[in-house]
Amino acid sequence: MKEFLEFVAKHLVDHPDQITIESEEKDGKLIFKLKVAEGDVGKVIGRGGKTASAVRVLLRAVAAKEGKRVVLDIIG
Repeated sequence: MKEFLEFVAKHLVDHPDQITIESEEKDGKLIFKLKVAEGDVGKVIGRGGKTASAVRVLLRAVAAKEGKRVVLDIIG
């Protein structure tokens, strides 16, 4: 899942070398914290949050195949 999130994020931003992804497990959920450069936050979130929502849907689909629940936090 982390590799999938990294792949998607790198194709959305202008500075893919500044992406970091941290993960932790809490209350049975896997929490991913996606950190991107300040100028790339808008690109990852998208107009009205549509891009972020789409990424979350895809990430949940990947997690569901593995029988897990996932949360994505985007940090700039």
